[in-house]
Amino acid sequence: MPIRARGTRLSSRSFIVAATAALTAALVPPAGAQSAAPPRESRPVYSYDNAIRESVWVDTRLDGDGDGRTDRVAVDIVRSREAGQHGRKIPVIMDASPYYSCCGRGNESQKKTYDANGNPVRFPLYYDNYFVPRGYAFVAVDLAGTNRSDGCVDVGGRSDIHSAKAVVDWLNGRARAYTSRTGAERATAGWTTGDVGMIGKSWDGTIANGVAATGVEGLKTVVPIAAISSWYDYYFAKGAPLYDSGPDWLSDYVESPDARARCEAVQRRLVDEAPRTGDWTGLWSERDYVPDARKVRASVFAVHGMQDLNVRPKHFGQWWDALAAHGVERKVWLSQTGHVDPFDFRRAEWVGTLHRWFDHYLLGYDNGIDREPMGDIERAPGQWSTDRVWPPRSTAVTTIRPGKGAAPGVGTLALKPARPGATETFTDDPALGETDWAADIDRSTPAKAGFITPPLSRALRLSGSSTVTVTATPTTTTAHLSAVLVDLGPDTIRDYTAAGEGITTLPERTCWGASTTGDSSCFKETVARTTAVEHTVVSRGWADLGNHASAAAGRPLTPGTAYTITLDLHATDHVVPAGHRLALIIGGTDRGLIDPPPSSSSEGDPRSARPSLTLDLARTAARLPIPGGAHAFLSATTGTAPPAGAPRGSRLDGVAEPRPIRPIPAGGNR
Repeated sequence: MPIRARGTRLSSRSFIVAATAALTAALVPPAGAQSAAPPRESRPVYSYDNAIRESVWVDTRLDGDGDGRTDRVAVDIVRSREAGQHGRKIPVIMDASPYYSCCGRGNESQKKTYDANGNPVRFPLYYDNYFVPRGYAFVAVDLAGTNRSDGCVDVGGRSDIHSAKAVVDWLNGRARAYTSRTGAERATAGWTTGDVGMIGKSWDGTIANGVAATGVEGLKTVVPIAAISSWYDYYFAKGAPLYDSGPDWLSDYVESPDARARCEAVQRRLVDEAPRTGDWTGLWSERDYVPDARKVRASVFAVHGMQDLNVRPKHFGQWWDALAAHGVERKVWLSQTGHVDPFDFRRAEWVGTLHRWFDHYLLGYDNGIDREPMGDIERAPGQWSTDRVWPPRSTAVTTIRPGKGAAPGVGTLALKPARPGATETFTDDPALGETDWAADIDRSTPAKAGFITPPLSRALRLSGSSTVTVTATPTTTTAHLSAVLVDLGPDTIRDYTAAGEGITTLPERTCWGASTTGDSSCFKETVARTTAVEHTVVSRGWADLGNHASAAAGRPLTPGTAYTITLDLHATDHVVPAGHRLALIIGGTDRGLIDPPPSSSSEGDPRSARPSLTLDLARTAARLPIPGGAHAFLSATTGTAPPAGAPRGSRLDGVAEPRPIRPIPAGGNR
């Protein structure tokens, strides 16, 4: 629980006596008792102020910077002194990050700090403050090429992943470490059980995914928060570029000055093997962790914002589905935020749940967390529901089809397929995007085709990942497609496109664990930042139509020829209330979220080169994950609906258009 003021600090000697007494009471049954009850929760019985703070450098056995010697990664450690004095080995919570010196971690962008001798003083975030007194070590790893580590940043590749895996190996006696960056004095990890839990947000969580996908022994659990599962999908969506830069820019952004000077060869590879065409290369295969979900031995507690427009929820969805296919033990929280840590949108519940998760998987406590509901879903700002299994077992992929309406571009959405020959046409306008399309859903506009259910007579839930298959005939040799699902109706939601991405940071602080002069456990509080809307985009996906024949490579289109392609929409869990309508919108460039296609004409008015696409409605369909399947959809779209919100035909208000996003998997809320 949070502590708003620090209590009286015990002296080191008094704390040791108290800790010893507490441990003896917990581990030794009183005389005459048959047995003590097994522990269900670790307690803060160890001194944080008196903890050992040290640095070691682990040999990765790679030479990423080509200097003729193997790279060593810096590992900063904080662990209980008393546990070692009493011969108790402890597990490790580890956060491997490229951000400890360049950018900082958490909502307050905390960086590591060191004393004059290079000894660690501040460990960012609260993991050390909260868990070290409870009998854990906290280990903060500088990825290769960052802060005090050798090597080069290769953005999710072998060097990144091996930086962290080598540390897990060292903690289990399978790798070497040294007490300095260049010296020969060995460092051992005899103080640990070798049981490791990796945690982290964004790039840090991505490393946890990647290390888990190696199947390394000793990694017992991972907690990936807003994490990438395939780096190709961070930069492209079936050939459509999501940003105007590639991994070389990101590598340069986080590398230490020393690494930047010696890693030109790695930088060149990140340019040459990640072409802006969106074609799949061996570089992307190396950075795709999803196929290796079969190797995962660790349990997985995933957290993702359903409106994360930085590390988009497709990453969570495809990773989750792969883990499920291989029977990996798992749990999920899905919030309505953007790229935000659960510490900043559900703090007390998060710390308590994470505490019990680590107690179970790293200390072996039978506290029941593995038998609790698998999924926690945010239904409204600060209001959560749970599912015993996620998605619910009743969920069935249901095919929903667009149909011709009374006005151009304003069609129907139903189970029944459109009649053969029915079409709709739109023209790509890169100045518009999903918020514009949804606002004008009831009006004919040239840049989109919209398909809408009647007002629902009962609530309809979507739970999981959707796809939309489109058959379209272009007028140009290049064309991009977007598909979005929209809840049409009034609501109050987290304002995920505003600064904070659904939270507002307050000046007040609460404290989570023990503090020292150089490392405070007190962090600024937050509240939900909300906005009233008349429509909510609940899922989205994009593609380059040139990738119709292969997701791995695009090709020029022949104007006047029909092509079929399937767009992968992001994972979500959303309930469309009774009285609202569900819409499928198909358009071209989704402004702010994908780049427009290259011009197919080098002369004349640039507008003349904008693709127009004619949809074959009979060969276009959405496949939605609906608990209850087709019966639930039919029941919701028939019968008498409650009164609707805004008058039909008026412009519907939503969130602001997405802000420009720098391609940094951390964002403003790190």
